[in-house]
Amino acid sequence: MRHNVMSESIDTARRRFFDDGAAPRGLVSDTILASWRRCLEQGLVASAKPSLMPVERRALGEMQERHEALRRLCRPELEALYASANQAGSIVVLTAPDGFILDALGDPDFLDKAARVSLRPGVPWSEQSTGTNAIGTALVERRSVEVRGAEHYYAPHRVLSCSASPIFDPQGRVVGVLDLSGHASVHHLHALGMVQLAVEQIEHRLFECAFDGADIVRIQPDPALIGTAREGMLVFEGHRLAAANRHALRLLGLDWSELGKRRYDELFASALPVPGSVASMRCQTGDMVHARRDPQRSRIVVPGTVRSPRESSPPKQAIRPLRAPATVFDTQLDAAIERQVRLLDADITVLLQGETGTGKEVVARELHRRSSRADAPFVAVNCASLPEALIESELFGHLPGAFTGARREGAPGLLREAHGGVLFLDELGDMPLSLQSRLLRVLQEREVTPLGGGRSHAIDVRVIAATHRQLQQSVDRGEFRADLYFRVAQSVLHLPPLREHPDVADTVRRLWAALGAEQVPMWLAPELVRELAARRWPGNVRELVGVLRSLMALGTVGATLTVDDLPDGWRRPAASASASPALAAGPVAGNLHDLEAQAIDQVLAACRGNMAAAARKLGISRSTLYRRLEARQRGE
Repeated sequence: MRHNVMSESIDTARRRFFDDGAAPRGLVSDTILASWRRCLEQGLVASAKPSLMPVERRALGEMQERHEALRRLCRPELEALYASANQAGSIVVLTAPDGFILDALGDPDFLDKAARVSLRPGVPWSEQSTGTNAIGTALVERRSVEVRGAEHYYAPHRVLSCSASPIFDPQGRVVGVLDLSGHASVHHLHALGMVQLAVEQIEHRLFECAFDGADIVRIQPDPALIGTAREGMLVFEGHRLAAANRHALRLLGLDWSELGKRRYDELFASALPVPGSVASMRCQTGDMVHARRDPQRSRIVVPGTVRSPRESSPPKQAIRPLRAPATVFDTQLDAAIERQVRLLDADITVLLQGETGTGKEVVARELHRRSSRADAPFVAVNCASLPEALIESELFGHLPGAFTGARREGAPGLLREAHGGVLFLDELGDMPLSLQSRLLRVLQEREVTPLGGGRSHAIDVRVIAATHRQLQQSVDRGEFRADLYFRVAQSVLHLPPLREHPDVADTVRRLWAALGAEQVPMWLAPELVRELAARRWPGNVRELVGVLRSLMALGTVGATLTVDDLPDGWRRPAASASASPALAAGPVAGNLHDLEAQAIDQVLAACRGNMAAAARKLGISRSTLYRRLEARQRGE
């Protein structure tokens, strides 16, 4: 139905534009309308059949050879997209900077159909040659473009639905275009996102190749994304910005034209981090980013010279922060995430439920990464860690002087910061009951009114919620609003505790690889893997990752680690580690409230009243622990 309505809208737009000479405002995007106008000004006739003949085979071979470096660089992404294209009945296309198609791979049946409209190697798909199309329009606009069905300028091309993104080098030059095309009647919902993700990977690798061994500064507000294709990359020469990728430019509010003109002190108010280290840096805009400066290459030792003891062994690679590479997820969870991505893109709220440490935020970030909003903000709100007195102003924002201690300039609030992107409501089950009704209103109406009054602001967000609580039970006890529960639990993904993973040993090995151990290199002995797999892990994946990071830090390059290499306090029989703190003193009985109270009391006693240590052992924030104790004092 939606496809038919969209098709009718585009047909109406074409009649108004091509027959009546009127601007079809609201019927097609401004990008499509601007392209139609350019094509019309060049004298292209939309009703004609374009004459597009491929270059001779010899000329095509020379063209492919001339761009062989680009083709080789893009090969991993082409093959990955090819697998998807082949299943979806579509093709993946790589072009030269001028729009000539270098390679086209995909479903054989659709390749044949595409060839009939000249979507094949050796044919130019620039706007000047082929009218409005994703490849040519992306080259003109210098950004990702989607052109569906009759949005194409030439009528014969209305059978296509195409998504394309230009590939930029570190100086901002377009070196090619990646495109995913299929039949217009079966539009691939994630096509543009898949192409953009592939181009990010290509550009990241291109930057690494172009500046191999250079002094690269990597920046990202989220430290977990440093080292991934989502990081900003900068190269300074003589304190001037010589090269950057598009992520860095966006973070710094720059464009390509400012390369070679901007000095370091015009961009940052902090000193460069020491090579090989990660540090927080303040931009001149006031924003904070995490930065890593690549370690300088070891100097070449001339034969006959003496190396210092510090140079006698290779430096150990820094331990990666645990991100969310696909290898972390088993097949079942990976398939579940794919299903949830489709729901999230359809504006259906996803609720992640699982014990503390099961990786709810890791999964939430992966949902964002795979979604159609991967390039938009991901704003995480920990509803348990925000002080109760401030949570309202932090979420909804406030006007200047709205309350004592309010910021002089006011604040937009986290909900508005997520506009256009994904909002992650972590530990939603710990949100005070008094604020749940206001959050419900925001999620239903998609409008935020700041504290202190003023006008409401519309927000466009996709929502992911997470909690370690069983919200349905919280609803039954009157601790969580039923209407908010039904609003956020439209789709629920349960993350199992580590002890219930089908193969804990395999999980250990995948996490070890995800932390970068194979690049150090360093290995886990089979008996150590079995020992780790036998433990109960009350802190789940988070606790296991902490132990693996400690092993990597204590180990030596090239070593195979054994049980004897475990950190202090971990070299004990698995059986003694299997009992959780709450059960160490024997069985407990009673309802859920009693069990929680006994667990808190026992952990507090074990930590000698240290609230911070007790909160860490319990796997909750300190503010949540205080809140539990205050509720008990009130008899709740």
